Amino acid sequence: MLTGLALIVAIGAQNAFVLRQGIRREHIGAVVAVCMAGDALLIVGGTAGIGAVVTHFPEVLEVLRWAGAAYLLWFAVRSFVAAVKPSALAEQAPRSKNSVLATTAALTFLNPHVYLDTVVLLGSLANQQSPDLRWIFAAGAVTGSVLWFSGLGYGARALAGVLSSPRTWRWIDGAIGVLMVVLAIRLALH
Repeated sequence: MLTGLALIVAIGAQNAFVLRQGIRREHIGAVVAVCMAGDALLIVGGTAGIGAVVTHFPEVLEVLRWAGAAYLLWFAVRSFVAAVKPSALAEQAPRSKNSVLATTAALTFLNPHVYLDTVVLLGSLANQQSPDLRWIFAAGAVTGSVLWFSGLGYGARALAGVLSSPRTWRWIDGAIGVLMVVLAIRLALH
């Protein structure tokens, strides 16, 4: 569980989006569920041995790297536009559930680091355990993911009232935009 948390807690595009959706109080249950299910699927896949396939076909990670970088830049532009034209939380047009879920899935599965962290690294660590313990290790990593995304999403939701002013949103959207640009550049260069 601690190993899973150590890899998941690092601030990235997915965590920033979960935080934003929690603050907006918009489809947070669905967002948290997609993040947890995505991590669980990838951790179980890595434990089952899919990490070997990913290691043998690095071109898949290369395609994901460039698609992810492009998506992060697009997301940054949207955040910067929102920062320039801030509005109170109540004034922001709600996004459809399908749109939010599509963004959540893109931020989850277009990031090649998620495959390296969950499928390759956690899968390899799970498979270093005895056959009886590898699934317990995987369950611990999945539990870490469940705890993190639940706490992040619903914790942000609890703070939504405090963070609902247009000025606060200008800072939040600006910070998310900068984070997305930095992540896109890091993804493109590495």
